[in-house]
Amino acid sequence: MKIAVTYENGLIFQHFGHTEQFKIYDVENGEVKNSIVVSTNGSGHGALAGFLKTNGVDTLICGGIGGGAKNALAEAGITLYGGCMGSADEAVKALIENKLNYNANVECNHHGHDHAHGHDCGSHNCGEHSCH
Repeated sequence: MKIAVTYENGLIFQHFGHTEQFKIYDVENGEVKNSIVVSTNGSGHGALAGFLKTNGVDTLICGGIGGGAKNALAEAGITLYGGCMGSADEAVKALIENKLNYNANVECNHHGHDHAHGHDCGSHNCGEHSCH
């Protein structure tokens, strides 16, 4: 299993489409064997699913995510655990132990309107401001 987490300063970054880094974990027999932080090199929304697939990822842990990105991940065969917060390492550990608190219906639905008035998934935990 190869798990990617949207990543910033050790935490789960809260907006999939704006993440600049993923931490990717190689998991074998219920144990993290290796992890590495990789840059998305400016890839955004739609390109990120392809980026993950190219890197062999089959599972993603993230905060908020839009519907288009969810569809792209599904088409790439990547299992999504969204609506997560906190430590990236702890989230991976919880997933391995079947204890991860996530939201199967997570979806930021405020895309397409002006984010200048404070609605930026990168600055709040998706779970408020119309992110479900």
